[in-house]
Amino acid sequence: MQRNVFKFLLVVMALLVLMYTGLAMQKEGTDLFAVFFANIKALGWNGQFNLDFACYLLLSGLWIMWRTRFSGSSILIGLIATILGIVFFAPYLLWCLYQAKGDLKMMLIGKQ
Repeated sequence: MQRNVFKFLLVVMALLVLMYTGLAMQKEGTDLFAVFFANIKALGWNGQFNLDFACYLLLSGLWIMWRTRFSGSSILIGLIATILGIVFFAPYLLWCLYQAKGDLKMMLIGKQ
């Protein structure tokens, strides 16, 4: 039951953010990084949120790398996850869960 709820949550998050991203690109264009870093530089709440979010993204990328012992492919996948966020990370977690045959512990720590 818990795994199914987790899977559902991952799918919903990825699709929701993907759709929102498409709408934001239509409305404001594709220059995300200029806006993102300008908000951080302004030292306001938007910047605080962006900095906090960037730390989460970096942590998720580092976890991916650690989980597979910093192999070449895991470094690449970790960097992609750091940039693309939940749109990439949620499907990656679903794939890991599938590979671990539903074992959440194995999904989280990988083969040790």
